[in-house]
Amino acid sequence: MRCVIARFSFDLVKSEVLELMKGVRPEPVTGESVIIGRRTYPVKQVGELITKQDRRDFSAGEVTRAMSRLGFTCRSTPGLGAAPTAGPLPTALQTAEALLGAPAAV
Repeated sequence: MRCVIARFSFDLVKSEVLELMKGVRPEPVTGESVIIGRRTYPVKQVGELITKQDRRDFSAGEVTRAMSRLGFTCRSTPGLGAAPTAGPLPTALQTAEALLGAPAAV
């Protein structure tokens, strides 16, 4: 599959990406990630290995799009897709009242 990463064209094949990542220890994931085999890699680490370019030369989105098109599972930044809270957050006054043991104002 042909894709463009950091203004350069690459012909990527899923089997070649799997072979390239074989034996590579994943770095800790702090942002977007891609699952290759049984391991979860940061997208920037994968992009650096497949393009042989510096991580600052491309965006995580470029690599995520390419990996998704190849059939790999990609995940967004941890914590941003968290489940919504059950209700509105308490105000500072409500929190202070709860900590002091005062009955909650309605």
